[in-house]
Amino acid sequence: MTPLRGIASLAAALWLQASAFHAETRLVVLHATVRNGRGELVTNLDRAAFTVYENGTRQPIVLFRRDDIPASLGILIDNSGSMRAVRARVEAAALAFARASNPQDEVFVLNFADKVHVDVPFTSDRAVLEAGIARVDSIGGTAMRDAVEAGEAYLDQHAIRERKALLVITDGNDNASTAPLDRIRDTAERHDIVIYAIGLFDDPARAATAHRELDHLADRTGGIAYYPASVEAVDEVALDIARQIRQQYTLAYTPANQALDGSYRAIRLTVAGAERFSVRTRAGYRARE
Repeated sequence: MTPLRGIASLAAALWLQASAFHAETRLVVLHATVRNGRGELVTNLDRAAFTVYENGTRQPIVLFRRDDIPASLGILIDNSGSMRAVRARVEAAALAFARASNPQDEVFVLNFADKVHVDVPFTSDRAVLEAGIARVDSIGGTAMRDAVEAGEAYLDQHAIRERKALLVITDGNDNASTAPLDRIRDTAERHDIVIYAIGLFDDPARAATAHRELDHLADRTGGIAYYPASVEAVDEVALDIARQIRQQYTLAYTPANQALDGSYRAIRLTVAGAERFSVRTRAGYRARE
């Protein structure tokens, strides 16, 4: 479903109040994470606190939610040879992420090295996830972009939730992919997929390309990339990402410019309150069918 597609299925899953809108109304949906100056998640704001701009023009917010909406999630784990030493810790973090997610979330697990493989199809059974995540044959190169593209395709073909996100856990530069960065970014924007990442880089300079690519994908889609100082911190990072996904605001607006002309529309979301807040959501979308 593109960001501007009719709201019939979206309304059924997300908003009872959407019945006031005509089926031909086109909406842009945003999932936003808000933190205060201390870095704490802020979950008690109302609609009046938010202002959204498209290409610099203020847009009316027509739908608003701040509850824990189930999502379709993918965990993409680097299974290359360089991950062998940290694989057990990464598996524990992936399990912590899954356990901290909404019990109604559907989650799949994809391992990648030179090749990509979905080891655990969508499930809400945490025992199935635990059995499927363990994989100790870390070997080969790193096809991170191919893995993200495969994760996007799996979400598009199988996800039943409107909210979709990928968590990528990797430790090095991509040296085996054929998928270009621009294509996977455009796919994420078109299908409203938020990308989160955990980069386990012993040498940030050596992994500079991976750092830039993960930052770019996360920033453009409304996610965030983390680079913990040690592998021991990966569990807490994974838990923080799970909390973010569960405590997001969901907003939608009807764009003043309804033309489906293929142009890129930049989005800016601001939050007002008694203290300074920071907000993360996707950077924009391309206006097309």
